[in-house]
Amino acid sequence: MEKKVNFEDSMKKLEEIAKDLEKDDLTLDESVKKFEEGMALSKACKEILDEAEKKITILIENEEKKFETE
Repeated sequence: MEKKVNFEDSMKKLEEIAKDLEKDDLTLDESVKKFEEGMALSKACKEILDEAEKKITILIENEEKKFETE
C-alpha cells in the first residue's frame, strides 16, 4: 500500500533537511542522501500543488458556466 504524502508534513521535513544541509556537519554521503530525500519531497509537493491547481481550475470553470447559464 502506497503511503499518502501530506503537503504540510513534507514541507516541514524539507525545512529540516535544508537546516541540516546548512550546518556543514554532515559527511558527503549524508549530504547526498539528504539532498536526494529533499528532491523526492519537493517533487511530491509539486505534484500535490499541481493537482490542487487542477481542482481549483475545474471548480472555477464550473462556477463560471453556471453563472453564464442562469
